[in-house]
Amino acid sequence: MSPFLMGFCADNDVTITFLTEYGKFLARVHGKTHGNVLLRREQYRKADDLVFCARLSRNFIIGKVANAKTVLQRALRDHSDKICSRDVKFAVSRLAGILSMLSRECDLETLRGIEGDAARIYFDVFDHLILHQKESFVFEQRNRRPPRDNVNCLLSFLYTLLAHDVRSALEGVGLDSYVGFMHRDRPGRPSLALDVMEEFRPCFADRLLLSLINRGQVSPKGFQKSESGAVLMTDETRKDLLTAYQARKQEEIMHPFLKENVKIGILFHVQAMMLARLLRGDIDDYPPFFWR
Repeated sequence: MSPFLMGFCADNDVTITFLTEYGKFLARVHGKTHGNVLLRREQYRKADDLVFCARLSRNFIIGKVANAKTVLQRALRDHSDKICSRDVKFAVSRLAGILSMLSRECDLETLRGIEGDAARIYFDVFDHLILHQKESFVFEQRNRRPPRDNVNCLLSFLYTLLAHDVRSALEGVGLDSYVGFMHRDRPGRPSLALDVMEEFRPCFADRLLLSLINRGQVSPKGFQKSESGAVLMTDETRKDLLTAYQARKQEEIMHPFLKENVKIGILFHVQAMMLARLLRGDIDDYPPFFWR
């Protein structure tokens, strides 16, 4: 990439992210910081208010759990004859119970525990949603750093792409992507991006992964296992994944709060704007994105 192209992207608010073949962040090129400092100062004040953090975190988790539940319900609707319906229905029921629990106010540590329980319930039946190439794409549990199977390799890379898109959206409206509310501060971790991306993991990244596997757009030949046990994608598979990721971002979906059709790639910016409006006091609460 030439310096001229990087400068052009910076002038036009296009962020460039460089990753290793493992999906690990290397560097970013972006233009001027947008938004005014008053918004970021309010973000820092709110991040120290544990009551506010718990209230906002509950909304992030509600969005994540509701979207995970919808992914499972969609699988039951479309493929009930191909999956273990009993196990998936039980998981849906348990997630519904967790959503009921989230209707009550909880402290931050309790919310983190609830989110962890919901993730375990969801991933316990995730393998049922893989309908084809079962021998090569088996999901037993979430593992990373490094991923040790083909499915986790795909998940880790997709989550990395999603995190960088969300981080760019947050910084584009003037927020500090490293100061979160549910994920606490840690050097080098974009905590706020991890907060906001939670609601998009099931309905965007996970569904894209399932489509790629079930439609045969990725194959076992596109993965290699190193001596350490880490699984890597080949360059060709990585290219196919990036192409599919960008194509999915061009699809349109109805935003439940705005009541307008927007491209999926714009959803991250919409949610970032909603968060900024909340911090400025323009709206009373943060509306999670619910996939239908």
